[in-house]
Parts: sequence; structure tokens; C-alpha cells
Amino acid sequence: MPQMAPLSWSILYLTFLTTLTLTCILNSYAINQKIKKNAFQKKSISTNWKW
Repeated sequence: MPQMAPLSWSILYLTFLTTLTLTCILNSYAINQKIKKNAFQKKSISTNWKW
């Protein structure tokens, strides 16, 4: 049984790292999309509406 503990911890650690990496990738992708969307919205607002 003592041999099972390090294995389960390493699996938990790997799962945590994978989740963290995926979250970072998704967040950066979402931020990039948001910036593009905001830039597009600002562009369309400035062309559509004369402020």
C-alpha cells in the first residue's frame, strides 16, 4: 500500500498541472479574442457613429 501513495499523488499533480496549463491557454485565447472583438467594436462604432 505505501507504493500506491506516490503514484496517486503524481497522478493528482499531473492532473493539476494539465488543468492549470489548459486554463492558461484558454484564458490567453479568450483574452486575445476579447481584444480583437473590442478593437472591432471600437472600429465599427467609430465608423457607424460620429462621436
